[in-house]
Amino acid sequence: MVFLTFVVFVVQGRVQRPTVQQAAPSIDVVDLSIADAQRRMTAGTLTSRALTRAYLDRIAAVDDRGPQLNAVIDISSAALKDAEGRDAERRAGRARGPLHGIPVLVKDNIDVAGMVNSAGSLAFVDNRPKTDAFLIRRLRDAGVVILGRTNLSEWANFRSTQSTSGWSSRGGQTKNAHVLDRNPCGSSSGSAVAAAASLAPVAIGTETNGSIICPASVNGVVGLKPTVGLVSRAGIIPIAATQDTAGPIGRTVADVAALLGAMTGVDPRDPATKASKGLPDYTAFLNREALNGQRLGVFRTPGMPADVDAALQAGLAAMRKAGATIVDVQMAGAPGGDQLEVLLYEFKDGLSKYLATSTSAQKSLAALIAWNQANAARVMPLFGQELFERAQSKGPLTDKAYVEALAAVRRRVGPDGLLGAIEREKLAAVVTISTGPAWRVDGPRGDRAGLIGGYGAAAIAGTPSITIPIGESRGLPFGLTFMGPALSEPQLIGLAYALEQRINARRTPRFLPTLP
Repeated sequence: MVFLTFVVFVVQGRVQRPTVQQAAPSIDVVDLSIADAQRRMTAGTLTSRALTRAYLDRIAAVDDRGPQLNAVIDISSAALKDAEGRDAERRAGRARGPLHGIPVLVKDNIDVAGMVNSAGSLAFVDNRPKTDAFLIRRLRDAGVVILGRTNLSEWANFRSTQSTSGWSSRGGQTKNAHVLDRNPCGSSSGSAVAAAASLAPVAIGTETNGSIICPASVNGVVGLKPTVGLVSRAGIIPIAATQDTAGPIGRTVADVAALLGAMTGVDPRDPATKASKGLPDYTAFLNREALNGQRLGVFRTPGMPADVDAALQAGLAAMRKAGATIVDVQMAGAPGGDQLEVLLYEFKDGLSKYLATSTSAQKSLAALIAWNQANAARVMPLFGQELFERAQSKGPLTDKAYVEALAAVRRRVGPDGLLGAIEREKLAAVVTISTGPAWRVDGPRGDRAGLIGGYGAAAIAGTPSITIPIGESRGLPFGLTFMGPALSEPQLIGLAYALEQRINARRTPRFLPTLP
């Protein structure tokens, strides 16, 4: 994850919402869980159509009006019709499973048939995929209702090093759900804000390095970054094949676990998904006693403020009381220049392949760079496209520079980093502060993030991580991340759930305009 930029103006590419006739939602969705909604639909006291309509009302009241969070960039015109279809199936005794009739929001870099997939860029608003991404097809097969699309940091925060997270030229600036002048982090900013503000029960984000964990942390919700390849990347606008993945964001570990199970599956278009064959129902690992007997490492980020450190200490104490053994671990720092070199090479390679089959007129990275230059006033009002330009200068993935950089990165996060620490200390997982409190949005100066935790170790290694709320600083939440080896999602879900049930640190957003 690199960070992106803020500007206050009316954005031309923003989709106009359909007018909602109902004055106020008839269903209280603020703390409604997937399991509770499913029980009510099974009992016949709630329909998917009524639930979908309640979330549309909530989006209109909170995202478009009220605090104007700017998290949702587009609404599916088929949402209510799809919900009616799920209701008809239920009446006929053909409910598809625990997500049947549940509305879900999807980040605006994942193909949804018939809807614009722009990566937040005005340069790409003509990209209207004809088919769903594989993971969207999986969700539909599970009975999910696609509610709409969420805003993001433009091009998933990979256009400029001077950008502000949560800003896109198509969608404008997404606001932090708790304090509106604070940054929502990126690039899955809209998805995390939507989950925190109950604009949907759950949302889909994507991550290359922190783009699920960071926004989930600073918006006080749960975010899970899966093992790279657990969820198909086919139909997702890419950054880096060695690190990219989609993942679920929700208010509770249980909701995130339910959504993850519907996202996985073997996709011939993404050979890495072979590991998804025969995977379990992740809700089966929601075990309150999962911490008992586990050995966990804690990675401490230097310079933590006193209130962040106090929350970490309280979390560690709760884990010890639950039966876990906690040891301090050391890991090599982020691989810096080598990692960026890998991302630049893989971005050019992966984006070129996506563009070649897209419906957009822009068929190459060079064409996008030229379009941005010709439309700089609209697309680049505060920051440029130096990452695009640097990526364009790179050659194929057979270049010596790429091969050597990738080897250095793998060594840094493997034997010298997270995976080495887990093996040496015989750990079930490593825990670390996800982020510090959110920083103030400042368009002219770009992102000024404070404390960033150790989540990058799992992102760069391609292994799973999950963040849960652990505390807050003056009304600004932050999370704790569990990181494990490849395909350890079941164990991480259990650990996170067990701690979540003991500390119960999530707070409903109050949409404060600012802090004193």
